[in-house]
Amino acid sequence: MSEAGAAAAAPAARLRRPRVGFLGVGWIGRHRMEAMLATGAVEAAAFADPSAEMAQAALALAPDAEAVGGLEDLLALDLDGVVIATPSALHAEQSIAALSRGVAVFCQKPLGRTAAETRAVVEAARAADRLLAVDLSYRFTAGMRAIRELAASGGLGRPFALDLVFHNAYGPDKPWFYDPALSGGGCVMDLGVHLVDLALWALDFPRVDEVSAVLMAGGEPLAARPDRVEDYAVATVRLATGAVVRLACSWRLQAGCDAEISASIYGTEGGAGFRNVGGSFYDFTAERFRGTSREVLAVPPDDWGGRAAADWARRLAAGQRFDPAAERLVEVARVLDRIYGR
Repeated sequence: MSEAGAAAAAPAARLRRPRVGFLGVGWIGRHRMEAMLATGAVEAAAFADPSAEMAQAALALAPDAEAVGGLEDLLALDLDGVVIATPSALHAEQSIAALSRGVAVFCQKPLGRTAAETRAVVEAARAADRLLAVDLSYRFTAGMRAIRELAASGGLGRPFALDLVFHNAYGPDKPWFYDPALSGGGCVMDLGVHLVDLALWALDFPRVDEVSAVLMAGGEPLAARPDRVEDYAVATVRLATGAVVRLACSWRLQAGCDAEISASIYGTEGGAGFRNVGGSFYDFTAERFRGTSREVLAVPPDDWGGRAAADWARRLAAGQRFDPAAERLVEVARVLDRIYGR
C-alpha cells in the first residue's frame, strides 16, 4: 500500500467501532444495550437469549445484530466485548470464559457469588489485560456523585456515620433468586451489594475493620432455615477511619410504598442525603445538610440507569484495557462474605 493509501486507511481503522455481544436480553439486558448503542461508541454485533420474545425485542433495537445460541457462539464471532445479563450463578464462569478469549466484559451484579469468585474474574481480566466493569449503576446518579464530591472536598468535615437503606416491596420474580446455591444470597446479594458499594465508593474505599449482621427469612433468623435466602437484613460495618456504616435491605417489606432507597453521610461539619421520591425506583433527590437547613444538590429527572453501561462502552471504544479499579469489586465482595458469615 502506498503512503497515501496507508494514511487514508489509518483514520478508517481508528473509526472502527468495537463489536459487542449481549448475553441475556431481558429487560435489563435490552436497557443496557439501548444505552450503549445511544453513545454511538459501539455496535451490537450479536446477542443470545433462550426467549424468542426477548430476542425479537432485541432485534427491534439492533436489527443488524445476529441472534446466536449462547456464549460460545458469541465468542466465536471475534467480538471486542460482551455484556452479561444472566442468572448470578453464571456471572463469574461466563466472565472468565470471555476474558480468557481476550473479550472485555460488562457484567450485571454480582460479579461473583463470593469474594473468591469475584477475585477469579478480576485476575482473569488482569491476565488478559481487558476492560472489566460491573453494573453498579447507583454510582452514576447525579445525587450520589454530588455527595461523593462533597465528601472528597472536605465539605462534610470528617465523615463518621453512614446510613443506607434499600427496601423493595416486590422482590425478584425468578425462582433462581431464592436458591442459595444459584443466587449466593438473598436481598443482600441483590440489593445490599449496591449499599456496600456506595458506602465504600463515597469514601474512596477505606479499609473495613469489622462487620456484623442479622439475616432473616420470613420473619425468622436465617440460620434456622438454611434452605432459604434472606428477605431482610441489617448490617453494621466499622471502617478503619472510625466511621460506622449501617445498612438495611429487604424484599417484600410491608413499608407502605414500592421502595425505600436512601444513603446518608454525616460528618463533623455537615451531612448529605440521597433519597428516592414517593417510593420511586428511578427518581432521587440529594441534599446537603447544615444543622437544620438543607441545600438541594440534585433533583429529578435524571436518566441515570444506563450510565454505567454507556461509560464502559465509551472506555472500550477508547481502547482502555484492564482497569486496576476492578480490585474494588473484590473489596465489596469481601464485605458481603462477612455479612453472610463466610
